[in-house]
Amino acid sequence: MASVYKQAPRTPVQAGRRRSPIDALLDPELFKVLGEPTRARLLACLIKCNRPCSVTEIARCCSIDFSVVSRHLRAMADAGVLTAEKRGRTVWFEANGLELAERFAALAETIEVCRDTPCRDDACGC
Repeated sequence: MASVYKQAPRTPVQAGRRRSPIDALLDPELFKVLGEPTRARLLACLIKCNRPCSVTEIARCCSIDFSVVSRHLRAMADAGVLTAEKRGRTVWFEANGLELAERFAALAETIEVCRDTPCRDDACGC
């Protein structure tokens, strides 16, 4: 989305009113999910495993109670960090590593562009 502003915002209030690509990329739900230490451990385990894992496998791997693991995995799946596939009575979770990497790469690129480009025209999109 291109900016309709011709000059950089002078105050944080003006900046807050301006909509830009970074607003969508700084997804609070994603950071809320990843900011919880247990979820970060579970995600790291799944990324390193590089295959779908059952809740039971993940609970054993991380020495965390099954019900706690299940709740955390569901929250991460709801945020798009994991995929969940039910086969029979077992739910298999897998990290969306590529999608997550792409989201962070897009965020990093947008921050870089906004940092390096004065918002005096439509060029930066900030």
